Amino acid sequence: MSEKIVLVTGATRGLGRGMARGLASRGHVVAITGRDQAQLDAVVEEIERSGGKGIPLLCDHRDDDAVERAFAQLAERTDGRLDLLVNNAAAVYGLDLVAPGGFWEKPLRLADMITIGLRSSYVAAYHAAPLMVAAGRGLIASISFYGAVSYFHGPAYGAAKAGTDKMTADMAVDLAPHGVSVVSFWPGFILTDAVKAMPPDMIPEDLRAAMPHWETPEFSGLVLDRLAQDPDLAALSGQALIGAELGERYGIRDTDGKQPLSYRATMGAPTPFALPVRQG
Repeated sequence: MSEKIVLVTGATRGLGRGMARGLASRGHVVAITGRDQAQLDAVVEEIERSGGKGIPLLCDHRDDDAVERAFAQLAERTDGRLDLLVNNAAAVYGLDLVAPGGFWEKPLRLADMITIGLRSSYVAAYHAAPLMVAAGRGLIASISFYGAVSYFHGPAYGAAKAGTDKMTADMAVDLAPHGVSVVSFWPGFILTDAVKAMPPDMIPEDLRAAMPHWETPEFSGLVLDRLAQDPDLAALSGQALIGAELGERYGIRDTDGKQPLSYRATMGAPTPFALPVRQG
């Protein structure tokens, strides 16, 4: 293992928190953003127990100035080095998402997913790119999902994920001459800390039956770590990649030993985007 400088945004809970632990288990310096200092400190403790070094960055991804400050703080702590950015920050309103009815019958704040998700990933990549371009290497991975190509939680969620995939494809064109890669990363259904803590009688029977196949968030961290080391990474830049398929490709199993499932056949495959036409 060689130590990397990693930043996971929105890492005080859920997928981001588990990915931070997974990346830390590979011995990396893992910086994390979040809006609550106490939660950041708790995750840093988990990172260090997992074998890494933690850097807490207090940041609200709704605030562009706060994001700029967080990247400045990171650059100061790491001598301007950043090897892997994982764009995970997202606005999540779980009960509103799954409520019955059309999008016009649900709270308008669901549109925040386009701001804290798609736009916030753009802003973070904007600040990460100069650090990586200066080094001539690096990987930006933005979290997406099968909802980019199939109906899942409605149009705000779908727009955020589909936009993430297209944004990734276009960023890859700009970054290709500089040795920096960018991918959209599709995890599966996630066994977050909150899900694992739920009493079984509060979980619908159909979900309980499916949960043994769900991924731990640490699995995504382990897969992204291996992806960043792939000698063919440049050939994957610009693509949406399914975490479970990468895990199988790299021989990575989940922390409980299972091989996570790809939902390509039932929920859709990533959209291939056309490369720009070169003139002359």
